[in-house]
Amino acid sequence: MRVVNLAERLQIYRCEVCGNIIEVLHPGIGQLICCGQPMIPLGEKVKDMGLEKHLPVIEKMETGIKVKVGSVPHPMEQNHYIEWIELIADDRVYRKFLNPGDKPEAEFQIKAEEISAREYCNIHGLWKSSK
Repeated sequence: MRVVNLAERLQIYRCEVCGNIIEVLHPGIGQLICCGQPMIPLGEKVKDMGLEKHLPVIEKMETGIKVKVGSVPHPMEQNHYIEWIELIADDRVYRKFLNPGDKPEAEFQIKAEEISAREYCNIHGLWKSSK
């Protein structure tokens, strides 16, 4: 019996062995495998819990869209930081990669009607919000 994994467009997967992260650009049938094991789809968390704030905060500006991570800035330390911020706007994807020490925010010089943002914390995973 063959296992079929029905990945969805823009779904994020992570390898539990090596930490590879992929985003599905074109879904197909079959199972995503890395390091000899099935990759795990990351669930998008949509509600903050605890003291640390992870939800992307979307702000429309005259020059485009700003996405900040958390209602208070998320830590950007060597062992705990936001790896990337992604904006999905009118069926297009924009991404900014971050490093420890950077501000946990990104500005995108675009105009769009339908907007959602995701961010990936190296410890707490994938988070999403929409506007």
